[in-house]
Amino acid sequence: MKRQNRFADDRVKKELFPLPTFLLFFGVFALLTTLQMMMIGQVIDYRSLPAASFAGVVGFWAAASAAATLATGLIIRHHYQKPIEEFSEAARRVAAGDFSVYLPPRHTIDKRTHLDVLFMDFNKMVEELGSIETLKTDFFSNVSHEIKTPLAVIQTNAELLQTPSLTETRRRECTDAILQATRRLSSLITNMLKLNKLEKQVIQPVPGSYDLCAQLCACALQFEDQWERKHIEFDADLEDRAIVCADEGLLELVWTNLLSNALKFTPEGGRITLRQRSGPDGITVTLSDTGCGMDAATMARIFDKFYQGDTSHATEGNGLGLALVRRVLELSDGTVSVTSTPGKGSTFTVRLPLPQEEMQT
Repeated sequence: MKRQNRFADDRVKKELFPLPTFLLFFGVFALLTTLQMMMIGQVIDYRSLPAASFAGVVGFWAAASAAATLATGLIIRHHYQKPIEEFSEAARRVAAGDFSVYLPPRHTIDKRTHLDVLFMDFNKMVEELGSIETLKTDFFSNVSHEIKTPLAVIQTNAELLQTPSLTETRRRECTDAILQATRRLSSLITNMLKLNKLEKQVIQPVPGSYDLCAQLCACALQFEDQWERKHIEFDADLEDRAIVCADEGLLELVWTNLLSNALKFTPEGGRITLRQRSGPDGITVTLSDTGCGMDAATMARIFDKFYQGDTSHATEGNGLGLALVRRVLELSDGTVSVTSTPGKGSTFTVRLPLPQEEMQT
């Protein structure tokens, strides 16, 4: 059965005719009448008035007080009670998981009241909550997909290994597939834990001064076998020395993830260029490749968790590497940006602040 008033709330006890308000107005009218008569030099002795006259005076006060009480109630209901009821109903809907709620302002901009500002802030809060809910849903969906894929590979190949007539070559292929799937699953869980700790700031950066150029060289050499296997031309243009004040272990995550992505998307015979320069505004590191590149839509989401623009390489990653890169740089007061052209490659640019002592000099 529908309520007559969709904003009605059974939890609120509303009086149709509030007696305290009536008595307040009654006292005010009685006082004003008495003061008015005193100001014009006439003092009324209510005890000496005839009963009919006294009843008429009291009846006038009562009628005026009742009218004022009803008028005040209507004004309060229209300007305050109804908006608050709408707000309460909207809050209950949001608590129930409905993030499509919108409360329109009751006045124009030039006549805006505190209630209008409250409604605007509420709408903004609901919009943000809806975005968070969407991100949470996408997150669980992506995690389920990323976990389900390697598990399916493991299950399928494990079942094949139980086949008695399986050849040694096929058995080795199944074993390799299981190992690759377990590595991917392990990498996914590790990156998820790292990203979760970074976002919750469980891992706090421990800044220290060290040579960034030496770190870049060491990270690049970890992938030497891979670029030689793909016949990729690797060009490093670094300064002799560049001191930064940052968490060395966290920044290593940045360089290994960026280098891994560049190698993954650069075809055989391609080229990767690593450059580093120091300037008055900080240290800049750029990593360019001649891979497949990205369009504008992909670049807009490239740092989102689990997003993979090029699905042909989906089995080689889990879409968390660049999200880790951005979060580490945020904690290190750095930035990362990307420029790309489809079919021509991409360039990632990382900017780090100079150590405080160098900025002062």
